[in-house]
Amino acid sequence: MIWAILAILGVPLWVIAGGIAYMILLNRHLRHREGDMPVRARYATGKRWRRGHAVWVGDVFAYRSSPSSWNESLDLVRSATLRELTVEEAHALRRLDGPIVAVLSTDGHAIEVAAAGSQKDALLGPFAAERNEKG
Repeated sequence: MIWAILAILGVPLWVIAGGIAYMILLNRHLRHREGDMPVRARYATGKRWRRGHAVWVGDVFAYRSSPSSWNESLDLVRSATLRELTVEEAHALRRLDGPIVAVLSTDGHAIEVAAAGSQKDALLGPFAAERNEKG
């Protein structure tokens, strides 16, 4: 939308094309970070799942939704637990291979994050060690 407004205002098309190309390359570069995982996240129960990529930095969960680069969040997580999928969630997350859902608790809210079943330990991040110790 912003690109259309810039074009109407007379900004040259090569500048607009360069800006779009930069955003695409930056997004592609960020997907190759160490520890990066494709996830689906939602910040309120009942809202829709947003696809994106996430990485743990200590106990901070860094999430960036795709394809737009202005939906980012850094959340300090206090605890992480796995929970069962509901039937509706299984349908919404059908493109993930054997999806699992983790509930990440922060100071103010909970974040539900889904990933492929093979990424269970990566999804729990620093809280995976706690879970393995408990059994």
